Amino acid sequence: MTTIERPLLTRAFALLFSGLLAGAFGYGAVNVLYAFRRVPLDVRFTFHTTLMSVNGFVMQSLMGLTILSTLVLAVRSTARHRWFAGGAAVLAVASFVITRLGNVPINQQIKVWAVSGPPADYATILARWEAFHFARTACAVVAFLLVVMLTLLPAKEARP
Repeated sequence: MTTIERPLLTRAFALLFSGLLAGAFGYGAVNVLYAFRRVPLDVRFTFHTTLMSVNGFVMQSLMGLTILSTLVLAVRSTARHRWFAGGAAVLAVASFVITRLGNVPINQQIKVWAVSGPPADYATILARWEAFHFARTACAVVAFLLVVMLTLLPAKEARP
């Protein structure tokens, strides 16, 4: 592989994984979240629990691959490209941290609610879950935009 092909391949992986992550979170924010709000609570809690158990592996893998690919891109880049890729990596890490410390604990509560019913303050807790979801979605979308911008910049700054 030539020195030009390797940075292009690294950019392609960073673009692919960050785009998939932003798209998955974005779809959840635009479609799934609003569908959750329109169904009865027992349906929402059951579906939420099922969806999160399926999403667990997929989304953690996408976050990990986004972090790894943007870090590799940052290491293999110089100057302005390094800042874009490093910023994308930081935002991907932020989406992971928000998910693990914000959404996942609430998901565990919702799992219990699906069986035993919600507590009196469930609406406040669901609003907090939504705020965490919008925050991690924003991080993922901005990370993707940084990789897109980096991809559109001239390639002369990439390391061999």
